[in-house]
This record gives sequence, structure tokens and C-alpha cells, in this order.
Amino acid sequence: MLFNSTEYGVFLVVVFVLFWALARYKTMRLVLLLVASYLFYASWNLTYLGLIVFSTAVDYFIGLAMASTEAERKRKALLVLSLGINLGMLAVFKYYNFFIDSIERSVDFVGQGPVALPHLDVLLPVGISFYTFQTLSYSIDLYRRRIEPCRNPLKFFVYVAFFPQLVAGPIVRAVEFLPQLDEDPKVTAAQVTQGGLLIMMGLIKKVAIGDYIALNFVDRVFDTPEMFSALEILMAVYGYGMQIYCDFSGYTDVAIGSSLLMGFTLPVNFNRPYKADSIQDFWHRWHITLSTWLRDYLFIPLGGSRGSNAMIYRNLLLTMLLGGLWHGASWHFVMWGAAHGLMLALTRAWKTFRTSQGIDVEAWPWYRPLMVFLTFQFVSFTWILFRCEDMDKVMAVMERLGTMTTGAGNLTAMVMLLLWGSYAWHMTPNAWRDRAMVIFNKLPVPVQVAVFVGIVVVLQRVAETDVVPFIYFQF
Repeated sequence: MLFNSTEYGVFLVVVFVLFWALARYKTMRLVLLLVASYLFYASWNLTYLGLIVFSTAVDYFIGLAMASTEAERKRKALLVLSLGINLGMLAVFKYYNFFIDSIERSVDFVGQGPVALPHLDVLLPVGISFYTFQTLSYSIDLYRRRIEPCRNPLKFFVYVAFFPQLVAGPIVRAVEFLPQLDEDPKVTAAQVTQGGLLIMMGLIKKVAIGDYIALNFVDRVFDTPEMFSALEILMAVYGYGMQIYCDFSGYTDVAIGSSLLMGFTLPVNFNRPYKADSIQDFWHRWHITLSTWLRDYLFIPLGGSRGSNAMIYRNLLLTMLLGGLWHGASWHFVMWGAAHGLMLALTRAWKTFRTSQGIDVEAWPWYRPLMVFLTFQFVSFTWILFRCEDMDKVMAVMERLGTMTTGAGNLTAMVMLLLWGSYAWHMTPNAWRDRAMVIFNKLPVPVQVAVFVGIVVVLQRVAETDVVPFIYFQF
């Protein structure tokens, strides 16, 4: 059940009506949310519904056991058990075949192969990378004594499975969401309008911009790069940058908007990332809930910014290598993470150098625009590693870029208008968006409804016959 499908629209309306009908009855509304969330997940694959129930139950009971003892050795053993089970599920379903393939290739490379090892013929459970990170953060925070255990199983199961963010985030922490389940739900007309507007804006990003650019240009270029000029390859690289932003931030907008309709607040996950003036700033703006998760549960435990510069650089590189691997079981994702880790280390080295030398870059009026431009180029070209299926395709794209050919027969006016119009809007101040939302909230309800209906009609006309899945569903 995709967010950009009619089925989800009907599903959301039904849940919305039932939720507010049961709003006064805490247990009943929690039951509704859990049933709705499991129905939503089962629409993808009923078989794997048991996996998320198992993962949730494990961390619920481990949390209770951890809260019942003060013995540090027992608490640590329980944490290791949670880590082992959750990461074990990821290892089996997401990484087993990747590691087996890597072993086979390594053996063959050193001249001891070929060797055939057993592979698993399983589908990747949708959302497993997201909900395992949520349950892991709960267990780790309990171990660190930063939160109290959730003793209500119904509430904890809703926290893990809450349908708007279940499949592709934002990654929500227990400390942010569990208290909201205890509160009597309240929502204003302005919040309903804001929620509806976020859903519409998310669908516009996904369907009218991201999908259109992808299906009418970007996908064709990356599928057969040898058929296109260097200029067209370059535009496809920039196009994929906008496609993945519209696709993923569009999903987040729909998730946050859907939650807001029921009075729940989810964390912000994007803040115009292509306006970043460094790769560090980029990760403060892109997939924010993942970057803060990696910071708090991986980078800091590795040592964070403590110790020598060499140790800090090591921590940055390891964090981003694992962050790349989180995105997909393939070496091109690992290399994408490594590139970002190296650039984070270089960014820190440059900051350390200019501080030690008393260099005031803020006094250079051209410095920030230049750094925004350079950061955008780095992020755009590392998207090649992210988009291509394997390293052979990466090399094919880079070779075509190196030809410096300038043919533009495949660059249609509509693709270019959507691409550069989107980037232009992306670079505008956030205040413009906020002001537009305030103005929309002040419009009469009939006018707001008419706008929503108009958007739906337009989306139906521009949408492809087949509903296009979201990119991050594969992670």
C-alpha cells in the first residue's frame, strides 16, 4: 500500500474517522492504531508481519528485564541480546547473500576458486532497517538510563509499528513518541490543514517531480549511459539528486502529515539539504533522524570527537562506512559511505587548520556561496555511487562523462523546467514556505478543499499508469 496510491488515501480516511471516533478511549484507539499499522504492513507481505511482531516483543521483554535489575553485568548481557537479535535479523535478511558473494569473489580473486556457497532465497522485509533501528535505540537508551521502560505492551507495539513512519521513517525514538500515546489526542483545524497540505506537497514532490524526472529521463540515462552524451549524463546526475530528494522527503512529508491528522508529531527529517555549505552541514539537513541516530549510537560510542585527530577521523570514516552499508548490501553503497566519511574528515581538518591559523572565513563574502556550490557538486557526484547497481555501471557513467560530448537531444523542455525549477525553489528561504502555509491556513475551508481536490486531479493526470514505489523502500 503505497502512499501515492488511491488505496492509501481510502485507508487514511477510514483510520482518521475511526481514530477520532475512539479518541476518548485510550485502549481502543491504541488497538485501532496497532490493527491499522499491521494491516498496512501486511499489505506488503503478510509473511513478514511475524518478523516485526517478534522484534517488538523481544525488545519489550528485554526492556522489562533490564528495568528489573541494577546488576550491571545482567543489564549489559540483556543489551547484547537485543543487539544480537536485531542485528542478526538484519544480517540474515539483508546482508547474508552480500557477504557470501564477497567471500566467493575474494576466494576466486586469490586463485582458490571458484567456490559455491549456500545462498538464501528470501525477500528483504520492507522497513526492516527502520524498525530495527527504532527498537535498538529503545534498548540502548534504557541501558543508558535515559528513559523509563514502557510497561504497557499495547503502547510499545504501536510505537514500533505506527504506520505513517513504519516503512521509511522518520526514525522515531521512544522518548519522542511514547509520551504522545499517553496524552489525550487533540488537533486544531490549523493542524488538520497543515497535515493535509504536507500530504499534498509530499505527493507533488514524489509524483509530479521525482517520478516524472526519473521515468522520462534519469532512469533511461543510468540504465544505458553509453547511449547518452556527457552533458546528458551530467543533467541526469543532477536530476537524480532532485529525484531522490523529492522521493524521500516527499515520503516524509506524507508521513508527518498523516500523523498530524491524528495529533501526533514526528521529527523533521529534511531541511533543504542542497543549501548546505559543507558535508557536515549536509548531514544536519539530509535524513536527519538517521544521521543523529548514527551520531548518538555509533559515532559517540566509538569515541566521537574525543582523542587525537587520527582517532576522530577514524570514527567519522567507520560511522559513514556503516551508514553506507545500512543503505544497501552492496559495495557501491559502502564506497558512497566511505566518500562521505572522507569528506567529513577533510571538512574537520580544514576547520581545525583555519581555527589554528586564525583565518576568519566569515569575512569573505564569497566563501559561503562557493562552499554551497562545491558541497552540492560533491553530493551530486557521489549520488552516482548511490544510484548505479554496481561498480561496472559506475565506471560506465564516469567514462561517458569523460567524453565531454555536448549533445542534448534527450533533454526535453519539461524535464529541464521541473529540474531547475525545483532546485530554484529549494534554494529559497524557509520563511517563504512558512509564509505560504500561514496564508493557506487563513483561506476559507471550501477554498482549501477545492485546492486539495485540484491537486489530486492534477496528480492523477501526471501520474504514470503504474504506481512507482519509493526509493527508500529497498532499504
